Amino acid sequence: MVYGIVMGHKGMINVYSEPGQGTTFNIYLPASEKSVVVETATSSAILKGTGMVLLVDDEAMVLEVNRDMLESLGYRVLAAGSGQEAIAVYMEKKEQIDLVILDMIMAGISGGETFDRLREINPDIRVLLSSGYSVNGQAQEILDRGCRGFLQKPFTLEGLSRKIKEVIR
Repeated sequence: MVYGIVMGHKGMINVYSEPGQGTTFNIYLPASEKSVVVETATSSAILKGTGMVLLVDDEAMVLEVNRDMLESLGYRVLAAGSGQEAIAVYMEKKEQIDLVILDMIMAGISGGETFDRLREINPDIRVLLSSGYSVNGQAQEILDRGCRGFLQKPFTLEGLSRKIKEVIR
């Protein structure tokens, strides 16, 4: 994930490692002319919800943890371990699914291709893209094609709950 973020900002990572001595990581990022943006503190409330979420991720552990998070927020969850499985589940249960949380990088059918196929089935589908990479690059392209939002991994329960509320409105 760090590599993806650094590369997304046009930076580089230099690694030096020696057995018995340890490892040093040097991260280089380009200078910026932009002014610093001060983020305002937001309320730390976790927003519960209802409805059905189709969760798509090709990593079983991530799928399990995210499923537990969604269920703790009050959502019913359908899980799919691949893009193909997600498309099949969506075709069968599309009337019941309120939101799809879609991993961007997956083996087989990518998140972008899965998104495009789901939109062919339902042009108004609500999809929240999730990735360990930054929103720049491929994620931004998918957002530009109509994806409703982006969730940077790893995410907190609070962040997940807020992003879902933004997308489902």
